Amino acid sequence: MAHSKARAADGKVTYPPGVKEISDKISKEEMVRRLKMVVKTFMDMDQDSEEEKELYLNLALHLASDFFLKHPDKDVRLLVACCLADIFRIYAPEAPFTSPDKLKDIFMFITRQLKGLEDTKSAQFNRYFYLLENIAWVKSYNICFELEDSNEIFTQLYRTLFQVINNGHNQKVHMHMVDLMSSIICEGDTVSQELLDTVLVNLVPAHKNLNKQAYDLAKALLKRTAQAIEPYITNFFNQVLMLGKTSVSDLSEHVFDLILELYNIDSHLLLSVLPQLEFKLKSNDNDERLQVVKLLAKMFGAKDSELAAQNKPLWQCYLGRFNDIHVPIRLECVKFASHCLMNHPDLAKDLTEFLRVRSHDPEEAIRHDVIVSIVTAAKKDLSLVNDALLNFVKERTLDKRWRVRKEAMMGLASIYRKYSLQGEGGREASKQISWIKDKLLHIYYQNSIDDRLLVERVFAQYMVPHNLDTAERMKCLYYLYATLDTNAVKALNEMWKCQNLLRHNVKDLLDLVKKPKSESSSKAVFAKVMVITRNLPDPGKSQDFVKKLAQVLEDDERIRDQLETLVSPSCSCKQAEVCVRDITKKLGSPKQPSNPFLEMVKFLLERIAPVHIDTESISALIKQVNKSIEGTADDDEEGVPTDTAIRAGLELLRVLSFTHPVSFHSAETFESLLGCLKMDDEKVAEAALQIFKNTGTKMEESYPHIKSVLLPVLQSKAKRGPPRQAKYAIRCINAMFANRDTHFAQIFEPLHKGLDPANLEQLITPLSTLGHLAQLAPEQFAAPLKSLVANFIVKDLLMNDRIPGKKTTKLWVPDDEVSPETMAKIQGIKLMVRWLLGVKNNQSKSGNSTLRMLTAILHSDGDLTEQGKMGKPDMSRLRLAAACALLKLAQEPCYHEIITLEQYQLCALVINDECYQVRQGFAQKLHRGLCRLRLPLEYMAVFALCAKDPVKERRAHARQCLSKNVNIRREYLKQHAAISDKLFSLLPEYVVPYAIHLLAHDPDYVKVQDIEQLKDIKEALWFVLEIIMAKNENNSHAFIRKMVENIKHTKDAQSPTDSKTNEKMYTVCDVAMHIIMSKSTTYSLESPKDPVLPTTLFTKPDKNFSNTKNYLPPEMKSFFSPGKPKSANVLGAVNKPLSSAGKQIQSKSSRMETGSNDDSSSNPGSPQHGKTRHDSTEMDHSENEDYSRKLADSSDKESEKPRGRKRGVTSGDDGDTIKPKAKRGRKKATAAMECEDQWGDEDNGPEDEQNSPPKKGRRGRPPKAAANQDSSPAKGKRGRKKAAPPPEDEEEEEERADDEGEDDEGEDDDDGTENMEVKTRAGRQARTPRRSQSSDVSESTPQKRRGRPPKSAQPSPKKPTRAGRSKAAAAKDDSEEEEDQEDEEEQEEEPTPKGRKKLAGRRR
Repeated sequence: MAHSKARAADGKVTYPPGVKEISDKISKEEMVRRLKMVVKTFMDMDQDSEEEKELYLNLALHLASDFFLKHPDKDVRLLVACCLADIFRIYAPEAPFTSPDKLKDIFMFITRQLKGLEDTKSAQFNRYFYLLENIAWVKSYNICFELEDSNEIFTQLYRTLFQVINNGHNQKVHMHMVDLMSSIICEGDTVSQELLDTVLVNLVPAHKNLNKQAYDLAKALLKRTAQAIEPYITNFFNQVLMLGKTSVSDLSEHVFDLILELYNIDSHLLLSVLPQLEFKLKSNDNDERLQVVKLLAKMFGAKDSELAAQNKPLWQCYLGRFNDIHVPIRLECVKFASHCLMNHPDLAKDLTEFLRVRSHDPEEAIRHDVIVSIVTAAKKDLSLVNDALLNFVKERTLDKRWRVRKEAMMGLASIYRKYSLQGEGGREASKQISWIKDKLLHIYYQNSIDDRLLVERVFAQYMVPHNLDTAERMKCLYYLYATLDTNAVKALNEMWKCQNLLRHNVKDLLDLVKKPKSESSSKAVFAKVMVITRNLPDPGKSQDFVKKLAQVLEDDERIRDQLETLVSPSCSCKQAEVCVRDITKKLGSPKQPSNPFLEMVKFLLERIAPVHIDTESISALIKQVNKSIEGTADDDEEGVPTDTAIRAGLELLRVLSFTHPVSFHSAETFESLLGCLKMDDEKVAEAALQIFKNTGTKMEESYPHIKSVLLPVLQSKAKRGPPRQAKYAIRCINAMFANRDTHFAQIFEPLHKGLDPANLEQLITPLSTLGHLAQLAPEQFAAPLKSLVANFIVKDLLMNDRIPGKKTTKLWVPDDEVSPETMAKIQGIKLMVRWLLGVKNNQSKSGNSTLRMLTAILHSDGDLTEQGKMGKPDMSRLRLAAACALLKLAQEPCYHEIITLEQYQLCALVINDECYQVRQGFAQKLHRGLCRLRLPLEYMAVFALCAKDPVKERRAHARQCLSKNVNIRREYLKQHAAISDKLFSLLPEYVVPYAIHLLAHDPDYVKVQDIEQLKDIKEALWFVLEIIMAKNENNSHAFIRKMVENIKHTKDAQSPTDSKTNEKMYTVCDVAMHIIMSKSTTYSLESPKDPVLPTTLFTKPDKNFSNTKNYLPPEMKSFFSPGKPKSANVLGAVNKPLSSAGKQIQSKSSRMETGSNDDSSSNPGSPQHGKTRHDSTEMDHSENEDYSRKLADSSDKESEKPRGRKRGVTSGDDGDTIKPKAKRGRKKATAAMECEDQWGDEDNGPEDEQNSPPKKGRRGRPPKAAANQDSSPAKGKRGRKKAAPPPEDEEEEEERADDEGEDDEGEDDDDGTENMEVKTRAGRQARTPRRSQSSDVSESTPQKRRGRPPKSAQPSPKKPTRAGRSKAAAAKDDSEEEEDQEDEEEQEEEPTPKGRKKLAGRRR
């Protein structure tokens, strides 16, 4: 030992015992063997061995020589590295090496050896692990803190460790690496940017994907050193984000990826960085903002993120980016919403308002993604989305863009199927989204064929899946139908009707194809192809495809047979699936994956294939109804009252009996229906009767045992049942039995003989039955009917008031409170009209007598005898009945010819009746007749008087009716371009002369130059012109201007010699001219045609008479504001919903003929080929603007402003001689007796004088002040006009014409609706500005006189019980679904615009 010490002191190397000198003179193997012994010696030494430390000091220095550090053999280097590691451990805290350069060389050498850790299967791996463990445990690298090159050493170490880490390493290796690196960060004075980059680079997505273990190592390191390293991370981001020094690091371009990763690792690492992101969110650089938004979307949306709660200012700043000007940023925000809703339901409240705004975004993609985000979250869990979010999706079903609408509809459908049909989420979830089924079906009201097709697909796949077995499918349909709202039911009925109609059209095409080829057959095929094309998407392309299909059907017998099977009434659902599959397979081609022709054929087959209803389905549906009747159904589980379910089930069967009558032909079905006839529920029995009428044509032959039981029941119903059941019983007998005359006689005789005016309650059903018998068999009972009408109906019933009416202040009461006498009189009026409609000629002058009777009722306010016995509600009922009867007669050409102008004008005034329900019922009848093109064109002018209605919803409805009628006529002219001889009776522009003449004879227009009265005239004219001038196709504005100019060169044919009457007419013309000039920029162009004027209204123009005088007072000109009709506010209306226009029908134009004083072919242009959407290319409105809504709103908006001073009582002090205006009661008992005498002897006296009622009979205008008590619908919930489904084609309409409007017009269920009477002083009362009134008034105040009502405040009336129905339903009422449906519609109140306010479109 002494010898060893001496050698140490001498600088000689002392080796452990047994180890010889290690030098370059020995072999590698020997060197390795000796080094292993040295390693073993150092491993066994500890820090307390001072003597050994001194002994082996020179050995330690020797091992650090370049000979060993640069030795070529890796085993030697490894063993030397292990020795050096132990030396650092033994001599800690001081190292035996004092030279900084030597220390650097040693640590760089050790670092290089650590690369051996990469190969975990190496024989030397354990030694490499020992090396790592040793230096990690001792923290050997901490010695380098004092070195100048420490950063280089640390950086190289970090890089090496990140490079070698792999999935073969166990947790210990990972832990030692973290320990080693963390000690350098935590115990060092600084962390250089290069070292930081070495760590952070592993977080960059590209590196992360290449070496997941390096990412995990960096993640663990950052978590361990979060507090120490945070200032350096903050400094790095501050340099890059705030100062823009991207050169400080190569990672500058990955700064946002790094922020995300660091936040996910430990949010404390970014405590000082996140405020910098708030600054970056407001950057002027779009790309930079986008990057920050993407980053924060991931940070806020992460599943366990609490960033929104921890950093509210940043969250609020981020939400502000939802309104960013840059589209990709808004899009990114919207996409983020889905993850946020799913991972952080508590943030839904914050997101709701921003998503609402974005759901109105001008960009289609953003609106689309709003829907996707909400629907995705809802499909995951319905509780994640609130009702407001679902409403945004609902709104987008009315979007202007098809892609958005489709996404919204499919999203709602999938939500409905998951939570309602499949029952996921329980009853609460099902209840929350119960509105979806109604909403989806409401979309069928839209004019776009794409929408309709999608609704049909949604219904077949999501609402009542066609792949369910028959019993389950019918149960699903049964309860769905029972829970739909009124409008959805009508939409569903319309869907079935349209599909059935298309099925018939395809069947007709097949029949035409099978005929021998000829020119006429080719034309017929082409016409049928055009009809089918209109029922497919993109009619332009579809036309060629349907032509191709017709050719295929002609050539391929197999496909023709398959299609014939598909459209046959007896086709079953299973057969339909087979046929569709075979046809598509035959027409498809594997070599052509994209086949537009095949896609079109699929659309067509999808619409015509009976996938829901067949004989088996009807049988299953009947069984389901029977279960409800027996009490064994699941009504309670489905949340449907049993009575409601039964009634809905019968109504469903009734509808299906129109579209699938053959499916009802089974004894079981008919027997079940017989049982329904005996039920106490009147609605159920009515539906059963209608089903028999529709389906029982072959019952007499095929089911005689059913007939023998049914006939007595029908006879009993006709004699003693309720009026509606009696009606349907007569119709059943007429449709089902060959010897109907015998059965009619058996019913007619006892009823005729048993009529007793003393027993009024027992009169109602017999009169109803006799009326329908009179219409169906007028010649069979000609003599008794004439006597019945003249003697009983007129003299005994209408001309006598037996029971005094109740004294009440109400103007209207529910049906059950109407006196039996009034109901009998209404049935009497209807009997007269039905008899005339059955006779269809006026040879006996009965038509003249009836018209005089009806006008006398209107003149007397409904109290024909004027004895004062009738109550006001009864008078209102009779006024409505008389006015509707006039409209019915006007639809028959032979009676339209004999209606005088005075009678027409008096009838028109009913639309301004003092009773709300009378105005409402009359407008319904008027609209229905016009929609079917049965009422002559002049009756469209009546809607101009609706501008004076004080109830906003009535004005809006009238505007919608007018708009739909205009569209129907224009579409009809497009489809029937050859009917130029009927143009005068169809072209909407020709309503202008009628409107001018009607307003010139308005009884409220007394003083020619009165400003207030002229303002009323202007509003009424604009009410009509606004709709007509919306499209200036073929220069129609110049045509209208020319027409008005021509009127000023004629005289009023009604009073050609009366100078004041003519002056009124010229003044109204000037008002119209100023409106045209102020609203059009093309009025001064040349008119395309010379318009003709109706000879009934105007005399022929006098060539020597030139009327250029301006009749308007100068101060009136300031009330004409310039601007286009319905001009769009581009900035404020970019997000409006779909426009809507009524779908048109084909009807007999012969009923529309009107006399003219010139060639009736005048037309401002050839039939236009406009877009199917209700918008004009000339209108400057955004791609998302709701054109039709502006149609309804623009006039209201303008005239909601006060209309100037309120005028007082009108007098004649202006120098004009004012003729006293006759009250309706002016025609006293003597006038009524004249009518009675006329019925006794119709041929007496000149027809003219007796047909003419007193001129200018006063009407009861509704009180304008009454509306003050009710509030208008809330702003922001703008109602959306919906397009009605198309009315039936001409053939169907003719078949169903007899039933139109034949029930009590006044049968509205108005429980609680009152019209209160307020006594006022005599004389004309001052008017309150009309437009400032509310829209919720449903009643009006009667007056002693029927002039303009008072402006005194009225008590707030109650709304009709069914005010929730929508405008769309109003339009829907007009397109008949089946023969008798309209009779039920007449019992319902007219739908109002505010009823569909939830259909509001997009708003910005």
